[in-house]
Amino acid sequence: MTSPGARADGPSRRISLVITDEHGEVLRETRAAIFLDRDGTLIKDVGYISRPDDVVLMPGAAGALRSAHNRQRPVVIVTNQSGIARGKFAEADYLAVRKRIAELLAESAAYIDAEYVCPHHPDFTGPCDCRKPGVLLYETAIREHGLDGARSAFIGDRWRDIAPAAHFGGRGIMVPSESTPADEIARARAEMEVAETLQAAFDAALAP
Repeated sequence: MTSPGARADGPSRRISLVITDEHGEVLRETRAAIFLDRDGTLIKDVGYISRPDDVVLMPGAAGALRSAHNRQRPVVIVTNQSGIARGKFAEADYLAVRKRIAELLAESAAYIDAEYVCPHHPDFTGPCDCRKPGVLLYETAIREHGLDGARSAFIGDRWRDIAPAAHFGGRGIMVPSESTPADEIARARAEMEVAETLQAAFDAALAP
């Protein structure tokens, strides 16, 4: 996968307002976003998922996304997919799974605004800057969609999903799953936030 990010299905929420100041510099209005992990957070983590038939949305996922849409808050998936580097599945399989997720969300009038994926693993493809907790994909999303990282929330079931919040000055909220290590939950409680459900995490992120 040559691109550091791929747009997901669904209506665009890009900022269109562009202002030029007196010095001729372009200023863009920026918005807060919700950066969301995929496996274990949006969908059940079955381990290197490669078949669309294995996609199961986490409880309340569609409703949580709708609550963000109603507040005009973009939802951006950032996901590590080392299964591609490991040879567990192909890029086409990843795209098929992504399409199935979009279909299931659409059945409940929900969608993802954009999706960015890291297909690497240091043991197979060498080091990269896009694998979480690296921030390259977040920086790319912020630049491409006119987002404000400091006003955004970073939600996931592992420490690597929420750690970028510290880099951007945003809000990190962990939603533990069955596979979340106890030490990562403890660290999230001490340094960031923990929510019991995905909807609770979105409610916190959307609070005034």
